[in-house]
Amino acid sequence: MTAPTITEPQLALARSAADAALAVLPTSRALAVGGPVAAAPDTLTEGQAVTARFTGAATGEVVVVVGQDLGDALKESPLGELDLTAAVRPALEAAARVFGPVVLDPGQLMEPGVALSAIAAKDGAVAVPLLDGGDVRAVVALRLSPWPADAGPGGVAQWAAGGAVLRGGLDMLHDVAMEVSAELGRTRMSVRELLSLTPGAIVELDRAAGSPADLLVNGRLIARGEVVVVDENFGIRITEIVTPGSERE
Repeated sequence: MTAPTITEPQLALARSAADAALAVLPTSRALAVGGPVAAAPDTLTEGQAVTARFTGAATGEVVVVVGQDLGDALKESPLGELDLTAAVRPALEAAARVFGPVVLDPGQLMEPGVALSAIAAKDGAVAVPLLDGGDVRAVVALRLSPWPADAGPGGVAQWAAGGAVLRGGLDMLHDVAMEVSAELGRTRMSVRELLSLTPGAIVELDRAAGSPADLLVNGRLIARGEVVVVDENFGIRITEIVTPGSERE
């Protein structure tokens, strides 16, 4: 099969999109952008892929394939298991914004072979490997409908990071949205007791009056504090940060 022709503007824009995605992609490794190639299934790394469509100044698709090390890091973060789609979404958005103001559809988690093969089957798909030395650790793949005939004098550099190398650490997850909830206490009830509840009924919790409330992130206890009122809304004044292993059962 004849490989699709990739023009210089496509290569330049694909490199810029990969640079932009790499700047916000959470990973513990220092990665560098490799040379763009025609997207094909054998470009994949082991791991998972998040894909999204974008419309606006340009219309197309973008896929970020991440290696297993990132998936494992998200599962074992100090805040509990983090959602891969949410963690990779900033990279999807950054890659799409290279082409101008766009609206990004919610990313979908897919198997790598399915995700990148779906784009590779369409004309004009380009993949950019993200390298750790000579090893491919992630891939940014994209397709435009249509690609611009000329990237323009400023388009290529709009979001390019100049071959930036990513710094590692939890700070790269700062834009990941987390569900935060406060818990006053718990109790156990039979189905009979639940069905007997009526307006005005009192449910006794396993917490003494005046005890601190629990602050949970994605269901994991991270802090305790006092319930306060801020502008007619309830809030929590943090009094204790819970360290791993000290959680109350």
